[in-house]
Amino acid sequence: MSVARPVFDRRIFWDVDYDRMDLDGKWRFVIERVFERGDVEDIRQCRRYYGDDKVRTALLEAKFLPEHRLSLASAVVDEPLESFRCYMLKRSHPGLFPY
Repeated sequence: MSVARPVFDRRIFWDVDYDRMDLDGKWRFVIERVFERGDVEDIRQCRRYYGDDKVRTALLEAKFLPEHRLSLASAVVDEPLESFRCYMLKRSHPGLFPY
């Protein structure tokens, strides 16, 4: 039984041609972008279409996620922040002091 193609909000993929995008071939990009810019319904569709294993893999190996979305991703895949590659990269390369 095949799963129906998800319909994500177009604002998530503002810089690519959504109609021609290969959702199966670029699954890591799609999952990262949905978690970075999507709302709850987009994330639900993403999890339904790709399954929790692919979502977990893509999020744990992502190079960047905003801090507020990183906490959401941590709760969704039930992994501590220290398991995420983007969290460890940020910790190893701290930015400038904010003053």
